[in-house]
Amino acid sequence: MKFVSFKNNNDMRKIIVHAMISLDGVMQAPGGIKEDTSGGFKYGGWVKPLSDEAYNKVVQKELQPADYLLGRKTFAMWAAYWPHHGDFWPGINEGMKYVLSKKIKKNDPLVTGWKNSVVIRTVADIKKIKKTKGMDIHVWGSSELVHLLFKHDLADELRLKIHPIILGKGKKLFDTTAMPSNFTLTESIVTGKGVLIAYYKRAGKVKTANIDA
Repeated sequence: MKFVSFKNNNDMRKIIVHAMISLDGVMQAPGGIKEDTSGGFKYGGWVKPLSDEAYNKVVQKELQPADYLLGRKTFAMWAAYWPHHGDFWPGINEGMKYVLSKKIKKNDPLVTGWKNSVVIRTVADIKKIKKTKGMDIHVWGSSELVHLLFKHDLADELRLKIHPIILGKGKKLFDTTAMPSNFTLTESIVTGKGVLIAYYKRAGKVKTANIDA
């Protein structure tokens, strides 16, 4: 099983949003039962029963060297885990980690204890980082941060894993503040368990027309 791929000629530094979502857009706690039970979420770890060899190969491909932009809660979980498990994700400890937070202090042990970690405060900081030279910036989890990126039209690519499951309540990929925009499909695959893995890149403003035009 292979990706259907289309060449991407965009060489600029991009912000790439990764998300594992249900059919109704829930992205909360995909990886573990106790990962995030906030709001009374009862279905943590819902991804594992729907993964297979094809799915895992895509995940491994996505763990490429990059820089990372993370929300406060995701950063806290990662900073406690990945420094001790770098053998599974070799690049995660070497890449720059930018954590967007108004609460975390710049000398917080989580920040100083995980190399290449930097605290930023505002959307303006994200825009400045985006304009610098370096690797693409990947966003994992961090639903509130993702909403902020969509609101300010800062997400250049989406790498979605859409699972054939409805979860109802839970943190979702999109809220009502997202800026309308077009995206173009660049790669896609359907796994043996029915997970649609689809990559999109931003493609300008939304266009409208009458169906019968």
